[in-house]
Amino acid sequence: MSRVANNPIPVPKGVEVNIASGQISVKGPLGAIARSADPNVAVERDGEQLMCKALGNSRQANVMSGTMRALIANMVTGVSKGFEKRLALVGVGYRAQAQGDKLSLTLGFSHPVVHQMPKGVKVATPTQTEIVLTGIDKQQVGQVAAEVRAYRAPEPYKGKGVRYADEIVVLKETKKK
Repeated sequence: MSRVANNPIPVPKGVEVNIASGQISVKGPLGAIARSADPNVAVERDGEQLMCKALGNSRQANVMSGTMRALIANMVTGVSKGFEKRLALVGVGYRAQAQGDKLSLTLGFSHPVVHQMPKGVKVATPTQTEIVLTGIDKQQVGQVAAEVRAYRAPEPYKGKGVRYADEIVVLKETKKK
């Protein structure tokens, strides 16, 4: 039995959860998200809590009950509080500038890199070397952060590049003669 699925999901005030015909939709103050439910998992509402139960004793049902519980908990958190990823630019001349739904990056290439933000993810640049991505879908915010980081990942000798704000880059020692 999945131990993760045993934990109930608390539903805060102002958040609506609808479970109908294999579709779970969550609506809150920041927006709405919908996801299809796994057929091996039963999602039940118990007052101000949601419970995920495996249907049957198969290994797949057990595994998916914990996964669905985590996904639904992230949906509830996303529509009530939202998710945020912070990126930092390290390097001389590395700059970022938010222009509406586009992020313009100067990363030492001969041209500026422009990244189009998908619907549901907002970008802000408090300083020229900081990027803040926010949204209600945890997976989407994390994916956009990974795509922006991939333009110039931190290199191991000087640590220059785009990195997560909480990321620790271990620097290698240069070759000695």
